[in-house]
Amino acid sequence: MATVEIPDVPEAIVSALEAQALAEGLTLSAYLRAELERLATRPSNAEIFQRIAQRDRSGGPTTDEIVEQIRRVRDAS
Repeated sequence: MATVEIPDVPEAIVSALEAQALAEGLTLSAYLRAELERLATRPSNAEIFQRIAQRDRSGGPTTDEIVEQIRRVRDAS
């Protein structure tokens, strides 16, 4: 397993992270490791857009229906 060092982290940031770790019942190292894992496994924006583009939209509302609903909501305001 690799070791990661991050120089020049402001003390206020470290204090905030320590407080968050404490609230989760974790050490700072365990908290940061979990956050890094969450970030590393999160899909990129490109992957999200690709998933959206591949969705089957055949059962949803038409563009005309969406526009009509938006107009109804705006007129009701």
